[in-house]
Amino acid sequence: MSATSDPTDIAVDLIDREIVVSRIINAPREKVFAAWTDPEQIVKWWGPDGFTTTIEQMDLRPGGVRKLVMHGPDGTDYHNKSVYVEIVEPERLVYEQTGGRQGGGSAQFNLTATFEDREGRTELTMRMTFRSAAARDQVIEEFGALEGAKQTIARLAQLMEGN
Repeated sequence: MSATSDPTDIAVDLIDREIVVSRIINAPREKVFAAWTDPEQIVKWWGPDGFTTTIEQMDLRPGGVRKLVMHGPDGTDYHNKSVYVEIVEPERLVYEQTGGRQGGGSAQFNLTATFEDREGRTELTMRMTFRSAAARDQVIEEFGALEGAKQTIARLAQLMEGN
């Protein structure tokens, strides 16, 4: 699966037990990778439209933990914990993700983000792998994961492209 050449297009595929989101971003991959690994940048774009993010902890190394809280526009907090599995700068980030709504449902998946150079632009692919297709479908239904992922990547692109 490959993103289209139109930088405003976000491709979303559901494959077996995965959600795959891809987009071309008009910025070098080193810059896009840094936006995923710098807490000061993450808080500017992480989460769907209307959300803000607070980083509580970030230890960027294999085995290191990132804890953040996404604050929904309705006041609901979504606590997330990531454990980094692999970091290959500026090509790939892999982590195990858990989180959910306080007092509500939760999500658990592995996320692989790849950053491919496309002549000075970056093809970002975010692959979320769940334990089962049913677990993936629950996250789509309960948390709006498809639209949320698209909006999050669009916010990242906007930050990277200076719009």
